[in-house]
Order: sequence, then structure tokens, then C-alpha cells
Amino acid sequence: PNAVHNNAVFFVSLGLCTPFNIDVKRPQIFLGPQEAQFGYKVLQHAAGEQKLMLVGAPWDGTADNRKGDVYKCIVGGESNSTCAKVNLGDTALQNVSKQIKNMHFGMTLMDNKDDGFVVRNFCTNESQSQTHTSQCFPCVCLAGCSTYMDIVIVLDGSNSIYPWYEVQNFLSNILNKFFIDPDQIQVGVLQYGEIAVHEWKLNDYQTAEEVVEAAKNISRQEGRETRTAFAIHEACSEAFSPENGGREGATKLMIVVTDGESHDGEELPEALEECEKRNVTRYAIAVLGHYIRRQKDPDSFINEIKYIASDPDEKYFFNVTDEAALNDIVDALGDRIFSLEGTHEYSSFELEMSQIGFSIHLLEDGILFGTVGAYDWDGAVLKESRNGQIIPPRQAFEKEFPLELKNHAAYLGYTVSSIKLRNGKWLYVAGAPRFKHKGKVILFEMSNSGSVAISQALIGEQIGSYFGSEVCPVDVNGDGITDVLLVAAPMYLGAQNKETGRVYIYKVGQTRLVSNGTLQADKKPQDSRFGYSLAAVSDLNHDGFNDVVVGAPLEDNHRGAVYVYHGNRGTIMPQYKQVSDGGSPYASASCLKQTQKPHVIRKGKKKVLVDVVLENKKENAYNTTLRLWFSSNLHFASLTQLKVECTAPSAHTRSCSVSYPVFQSGAKVAFVLEFEFSCSSLLNRVQMKLTAALLSRPLAIASSKSKPERSNLCLCSESALNRYEVNAVGTFPNGVGPEFRTTVKVQNLGCYTVGNLSVSMYLPAAAYRNSFFLSVTRIIADNVSVTCILQNLTEATPRHPGVHPVHPEELMHADKLNCSNSWCQVVTCEVARLARNSEVSIRLLRVIHEDFFWTVSSGGWEEAAPSLLTPSFSLQTILEIIQPKRIPISLWILIGSIIGGLLLLALIIFCLWKVGGSVERLRKCSL
Repeated sequence: PNAVHNNAVFFVSLGLCTPFNIDVKRPQIFLGPQEAQFGYKVLQHAAGEQKLMLVGAPWDGTADNRKGDVYKCIVGGESNSTCAKVNLGDTALQNVSKQIKNMHFGMTLMDNKDDGFVVRNFCTNESQSQTHTSQCFPCVCLAGCSTYMDIVIVLDGSNSIYPWYEVQNFLSNILNKFFIDPDQIQVGVLQYGEIAVHEWKLNDYQTAEEVVEAAKNISRQEGRETRTAFAIHEACSEAFSPENGGREGATKLMIVVTDGESHDGEELPEALEECEKRNVTRYAIAVLGHYIRRQKDPDSFINEIKYIASDPDEKYFFNVTDEAALNDIVDALGDRIFSLEGTHEYSSFELEMSQIGFSIHLLEDGILFGTVGAYDWDGAVLKESRNGQIIPPRQAFEKEFPLELKNHAAYLGYTVSSIKLRNGKWLYVAGAPRFKHKGKVILFEMSNSGSVAISQALIGEQIGSYFGSEVCPVDVNGDGITDVLLVAAPMYLGAQNKETGRVYIYKVGQTRLVSNGTLQADKKPQDSRFGYSLAAVSDLNHDGFNDVVVGAPLEDNHRGAVYVYHGNRGTIMPQYKQVSDGGSPYASASCLKQTQKPHVIRKGKKKVLVDVVLENKKENAYNTTLRLWFSSNLHFASLTQLKVECTAPSAHTRSCSVSYPVFQSGAKVAFVLEFEFSCSSLLNRVQMKLTAALLSRPLAIASSKSKPERSNLCLCSESALNRYEVNAVGTFPNGVGPEFRTTVKVQNLGCYTVGNLSVSMYLPAAAYRNSFFLSVTRIIADNVSVTCILQNLTEATPRHPGVHPVHPEELMHADKLNCSNSWCQVVTCEVARLARNSEVSIRLLRVIHEDFFWTVSSGGWEEAAPSLLTPSFSLQTILEIIQPKRIPISLWILIGSIIGGLLLLALIIFCLWKVGGSVERLRKCSL
């Protein structure tokens, strides 16, 4: 058999590499029509057991009608997959009476909470078999999304109404206006004369076609009396009840159609009071045909119908000349019903260019819309909930957007979102990227009446940067409280006037946001527009914290790039951990590699790298396969070799084809396997096994390794004093200088709790004959589980017999003082328990003994800072002490300098006197 030589080497990253969190080697590419702007927006969506990628194509359609659409792509299929068109526009707009063009569906996509997704102006529920579309009428989202209607038509069927087929036509036409669906509009019909009869209940029919067909088959009830009050009371008390299909939270709407005064008019107040109590909105239509044919005065009839209609009459009252004219008011009635949720006495001119749906954000009680075109493009927001629409007036934002700037087009609502403060309060977030050309983001509360209380405003720092065009709240630790708000300025000009872009980090506090720096991107000056899109994603590297991805669409000569940033203890780490560019999605990592025995040391990257070399020392080998097995506490991240293709038979195995189909004699393949540690499976060792095989027949065991996993601790220190100049003699009477602080932090970045941790600090303190130059005054620990002990100098001296403390007179020849030439005070702290992703701080307060240095000119020493005993990590800090050198001056030199200065002054005075006399004589001669 052929012999294959294999070699596997374990090595560790020491913090100088970029880890892989997303497998970018084998991307799944979805193809769609380029002219439709396929890919403008994407959304990962789960429909039952099926995983989908929804892709917006807002320019889909003909040249004269860009309706836009959404494409449904199945995740997990072939690498290059085609997508199915959902046909949202054709499905949803078929029941809209007005002809609407250029809707551009697909510019906005967002998941909702009911297994569906929200498209600009539409809500859909996606299943594997079909798509159910819920209509949100254009310009203002009314009847879908989070609101829906129960409509009851109260129809007069007495003898006087004639001809009946005109009433049937009216019913059919108005019902065609409604999008009938169990989750949207339901319609019931109650016909009355002397008695009231439910022709059908609210939930009897599920589609508009069924309702229209039922309307065509309604026969007139007839009767000599018109008991309108009785019918209205019956409709309000019974027709909207749950037994008859009424839904909790649905908007209740009643349409009354009658041609004569009621015979029970005295009961109308009681009936209408019942309707008011049940919050039923009433449209009333007076058909005057009977009065005109009989030449009777209709004033009292009209007054009664106006009394039935809700206020104001100009919105809820209609009158027509006869039954045939009913069809003339179908469009007007439909328009008024569709705008029911938006009746707030605003100017249509101010809101007609609102561009509602430009941005959307799902709330717990509804949807927040950005309306960038409202109020002459100053912008605004709109909230849609089950209680109706909330449209703040223009004056609501006057504090931050003065009316004198109304023609500056701030674009408020360009992006909208919400955050939850640490005090539990929710704030809405809206961006205005063109405010004073620098951009602004406001955080505010909004009441049901439309009043706005602005909590805070964030201002851009550069003109034209489009600050606030994208915002992204992030709950890093998943506790339901927003930890970070990211604000993008994608057109921020960086070095060489390139649109590099910038993303600002704001930490969320109890009541306000605090600036916390920016995210770092590629330092190369280029037009990348970093921050054009932001997204909070789930925990990519399995460290227990949610992460963030940032888009830079123009990076690398417009190929685009996506940056990955990791969350860490309530914030987002500013340095990116992975970048995938659009031109070549195979990101590379440049790492410092080091072989470790017997441990695999995990620094902050939580990764293991396996260097594999596979060599064929004999004849050609065919269908060579490398099989990999690894323990459950590892995640396979990536493989850095394009000629090796791997598949995943199971979660913890990989099967890789090497140089398929022929692995030639003498050939060698080297590649690196990357693994990341899992915090969900905690084991005390990591294991992996590599096996090479030929035509499914094992050839050799490449490597079988089992390595213990160590704790992942980080040690750092910070001193408030790094350089000190000794003062002159007598400045401090007792010879002791100021007190300064050194803080030592121990962080547990691992996946499990560490116990019985010991931290020892060796602090240079005394020289010859225990002459102190530094001494510890206090030790403060911020955790009750930390116990610290300061060892007396007399106890430490016998333990270090090889130490020879320096004499003060020899300090001129000693540039450093440390534990090898001075006695050290030892501080030992025992940490009983250090939980994962937590830290302890130990503060040491020390003083400098200046009297020790008054006899020397200068000196400096290195003090050994905390040392972790098990395992051993050490850290050093340096404090430099300087005393200005005194240069003696001779008394004779001082006296000579004074006399010389006086003589020079006398000479200058004499010269000036002579020059002044000469000038005076010349002046007299000239006279």
C-alpha cells in the first residue's frame, strides 16, 4: 500500500491574529435580477422548519411601475441558488381601489413577532406552502401590521327602499374595497325593518370573493316599519360580540344605510350610548330617494342620520339622492374608512410626501415608522398600534429642530429604533442625518396624544458625514437592557479626504448615553463608507456576549466588506475580529505561532490552531481523504487552504478531500485548522484525531492529541505615578512625599469559574540597614472574596539570603532598584472565587521617602508588579525618581559678575550722554 506521511503540530495564538467566527470559504450565493436592485435589503427568516433568506428588490417591475418585490431563497441548498419571487405587489394591491405606482416594496425588511416579516407598507406571514399578505394601505399604514377592523353594515330592508338591486351593487362595490382576512378586516351584515336579522356574522366568510358572492344573494326583508334604533342597539351589543366573530383589540366600525326616519327614534340615545360605551365608530348614509319621490321634506330625516353618525358630520355623514347614487359614494366612503386610524387634523400637504416606511422598527405595542419627507423633508415619526396612530405635530420636535430651519431638510426618521435604559425606561430613537449638515440623533418619549419629551440629542461632528443615518441598539449580555447604541456616519471624511466612514459607540446608562469611542476599521485611506449598515447579531464566538457586524459597501474598490466586532462585558470591543471582503471572501489571518508543551494556552482569542502537513512519499494516491474528529468543547472555525475541501458529516467531525482526485507522488499539502473553545461544553481537556485514508481505507493515524485546557486569566496594572521629581530639602518636613496609587486587576476571560487564586506583589521598599525609599500604607480590595496580607520586612529578609541591599552612597552607580538589590515588601492576596467574565481590583497606596534621595542626584528602579503563582504570569511597572543636580557657584565668580555688570551699565550711560550732547549742538547750529 501507499505510505503517506502526516504531521500535526499544535500551536497557540498570542494575541496577534484575527480569529475566524464565520466560515467565509464556502459562501452560499443567491442570484437575482440586477436591474431590480436585488439584494438592496436582506433578512434571515425562519418559516416553520425552513430557513429562508428574504431579499428585497425595490426596483422590480416595469419601467413605468417599479412596484418592487421580495424574493424567497432557501438557506442550506446549493452554493449558487436561485430564489423564488413572492409577488407581494400583485397579491396585496389587488384589493386596493386606487391605482398605485412605484411602491418599491423591499426597501425595508424586518422580522415581526408572529412568524412573519414586515415589508415596506406590508406585513406578511410566511409559511412553507403559501404567503399570506396583510394589507397596510399606502401613504399611511392603517389596516394591517398591528391594527385590524371589524365592520358591521346595518342595512335598511324595509318596503320603502327601492330598487333593491342597486343596494346589492353598493354592497358588492364597497366590500371589494376591503381586504377580507381573518387577521385583517372582517365584515358582517345586519338587515332590519320591523325586526333585525344577521345576514352573516363577522367570521362567516374568510375572503372578499366569498363576501361579495353572499351580498349578491341577499334578499330584501321588507316590512312596514323602520326600527333603526333597535337595529343599531342590536349591532353594537351583539354583532361585535366574540360569539359573532368579534375580536379583542379590533377597530369596531358600523355603516348604517337607511332611507327613512326611524319609528323608534326615542330609543336612539340609548342605542348610541351603547355604541359609545363599546367604542364603535359610526358612518351613516341617508338615501333620499323615498323623500324625493314623495316630494317630502327630508330635513328631519337628515338631522336624525347626522345624529346617528359619529362626529364630525363632514367625515362620517353621507346623503345620496336615490339608491342608484349609492355607488357614487363608494370611493369616498372607502377612502374615509381607510384613513380612520389617521384622523388628527393635520394638513395633507405637510404629510403628503412623508415616505412612510422608509424606516421601520417593531415595538412591543406596535410599529414605529420614519417619515423622512414629512413637513417639507424636515421629517417626523409615526407610531402605529392597536390604539390607533400617533402622529406628533411639527411643533413637537421644535426644541431640537427649530422651525426657522424648516427648509433645511433634516430628514428626521431616516432611521428609527428604541432602547431600554438601565432604569427600565424605554426611549425611541430617530436619526436626522442632514440636520445642519452634520446630523443628529434624538432619544425621546412619545405619549398617546402625540406630545414628545426629548431626553437627549447626539450631534455629529463633521459636515456631510451623515451622522445618524443608521443606528443600532445592542443588548450585549442578553439581559433585556440595552448596553450600547451604535451611531453611524458613513460619509465621514478621513485621511486624504476619503469617505472612510465612522461608527460611534455610546454606552447606555441609567438615564443618559455616554460617548465611548468609535469602532476601528481598516486604516488604509479609501472610500469605504464604513457604517452604511449596522446589525446586532447573536453570539458568534460563543463567549456569552452578542456581537455586531458593520457593512462597508465601497471598500476595496467598491467590492465591499463586512466587519465583525465582539461584545464584551456590557460594551463592544472597538477592534474588529474578522473582515470579509466582497472581492475575495476568503479572509486570511497572520498569526504569531508557537509550539506549547504540555499545555495549549488560550489567550484572549479562545482558539486552537492545528498545523497539518500531509506528504505522499511513494506513488500517486487517489481520492485521498483526511478525517478529523474533535471533542465537544471545540468549534471548528475554518481551514486555511483552498485546495482542501471539507464536509461535515456531524457536528464534531470533518471529512476533507486532499488534492482531489490525484495526490501525486512527492507532493506535500500544508494547511491550518482553526478551532474555537466552546463555553457551553466545559471539559478539562481538548481532544482531536486526524486520520488519512485512501479510497475510504485507513492508511495511517496522523495525530491523536489530548491536551489539558488552562484557565484564561488576564493580569494588568495601572499606576497613578510613573515619574517623580524629588523636592528640595525641607519641602516635606517629615521627609515623606505624596501618597500614590497602583491598581492591579485580575480578569477571568475563560468559560468557567477559577478558585483558590493567589496574587503576589513584590514591591521594592528598603535599601541598606532597612532605609525605606518606598513603603505601603494601605491595601484596598473591591471584592469580599479577596484577602490580602502585607508581609513584614523582617519576615521577608531571611527568605532571600542572596539579596545585597544597595548603600545610599552607591545609588549613583545603581540605575535600578528591584528585589535583587533592595528589600521588597510582599503583598499576597488570595482570591477565593473568580467567576467567568468577571474581575477583581486590588489597590495599593504607597508613599515615597524623599529623605532617602536627598543625598543622591538621580535614580530609577523597576518594581516587580503582581505575579500569578499558579500558573505563573508576571508583570512589571517602573517608577522613575529624579532629583535635580545642584551645581556649586564660587563666591568670587558671583562678585566679579556683579562688578562687571555695573561697569558695563556705566559705559552704556556714558555713550548715550555723548550722543545726546552732539545732537543738541547740531540743532543749535542749524538755527
